[in-house]
Amino acid sequence: MAKKQTFGDKLKKGKKGEDSINVKVIQGYRSDQGTVRYFQRFVRVPDISAVDKIDLAK
Repeated sequence: MAKKQTFGDKLKKGKKGEDSINVKVIQGYRSDQGTVRYFQRFVRVPDISAVDKIDLAK
């Protein structure tokens, strides 16, 4: 029996209506011991110009 749907078809099917961009945000801060720690997460923004307006509060 032949395969009806390819992996590329599955990816195209799931992309309907997604007009936003995922951006990885990395923020450095000092811990209580005085070492530098990094906080990172992915944030979805509607446009690349909205990157400056991301709220980085933990």
